[in-house]
Amino acid sequence: MSKVVLRESPSEIPAASQMQRDPAGDRPAADVEMARVLGTVPFRMALDSSGAGIAHWKHEPLHDVVAPMSHHVIMAYNGAVQRMERRSGKSVAIGTFRPGAVIIIPEGSSSRWDIPKPVDVVQLYLPQTTLKRVADEAEAGAPAELLERTAHPDPVTSRLLLSAADVLEGHEALDTLFRQQLMDLLATRLLAAHTGSPNAIAPTRGGLAPKTLLRAIERLRSDSDADVSLAALAGEAGLSRFHFCRAFKDSTGLSPHAWLRQHRLEQAMNMLRDTDESVVSIAAALGYSSQTAFAAAFRKLTGETPSDWRRRAR
Repeated sequence: MSKVVLRESPSEIPAASQMQRDPAGDRPAADVEMARVLGTVPFRMALDSSGAGIAHWKHEPLHDVVAPMSHHVIMAYNGAVQRMERRSGKSVAIGTFRPGAVIIIPEGSSSRWDIPKPVDVVQLYLPQTTLKRVADEAEAGAPAELLERTAHPDPVTSRLLLSAADVLEGHEALDTLFRQQLMDLLATRLLAAHTGSPNAIAPTRGGLAPKTLLRAIERLRSDSDADVSLAALAGEAGLSRFHFCRAFKDSTGLSPHAWLRQHRLEQAMNMLRDTDESVVSIAAALGYSSQTAFAAAFRKLTGETPSDWRRRAR
C-alpha cells in the first residue's frame, strides 16, 4: 500500500526551496504549489507517496500566477456564487464559481487567477500515470489531453469530489480505499467528459467468481495487517483495479469501500451491545485514529453517538 500522509491544518507553508519536484519536468507537486499560491494550509489533506491525493482548502481572495505542476488538478467549488478570471498568455477565460462547477488545471499548465472573494474548494491531485492506467484498464484507448476548464458546469464530477471532504474518517484502511476508488472513478469521468476526444468506457463484465469473492471478503474482514488496498484486492483476484471494483459491486451491491465501512459498523454495534469495552477501546480495536473520529463516523451512519446507541440497544 502506498504510504499515506493524513494531516489537518499543518502548521507551515512550504518555502520555494522545499518544493517537491517532478524529475522529468522540474515542476512542483500540486499540494506544494497550491500552498504557496493560496498562502495558507489545507483544512484537510490526504496524499500518497506519488503526490496523488485530495485536499480541502478554505482560502482568501486570490490574485497570483499558478506555476506548471506535476499533477492534474481538478477542483469542485463549495461556496457563494462569484465571478472569477483566468489568464493564459493572451487568452482570458471568465467564469462563475458556483456549486456544481469544476475547474481543471492540466499538468504543466500555467495561468494567472483573479478570484475576488474567499473560496471553499476541494481539490483532486491526479497523476497522468493514473489517468493512463484507468484508460488502459477501462479499454478506453490512449487518454487524450485533459481540457482546461474554468468554472465548467459538471454536477457529477463536482458531487463526487465534494463528497471526499466528508468521508475521510480517521481510519487508514477505509480512507485509503475510499480515496483510491474515488480517484479511479474521477479518472473515468474525466476520460469520458473532459478530454479533446471523449473516451467510451467498456461495459461491466459481470461479478466475481464465488471463490474469488470469498477471498476478497476474507481479506477485507481480516483483523490482521492484511493489505486491503485496491491493488492488493484486485491483484489477488487477477483483475485490474477498474474491473475488480465493478465486479465486486456487481456481486455484493456495494463498492469495496462501502462494504468495509458497513462491516466496521456491524463490528462496532456488536461490541457496543455485547461487551463492556469503553468507546475508546472499541475505536482503537477497530482501527480508528481517535475516539472522536470513531464517534463522528458512527454518527454519520446511524444518526446517534456510540454511547447513545449502546444505551438504546441494551
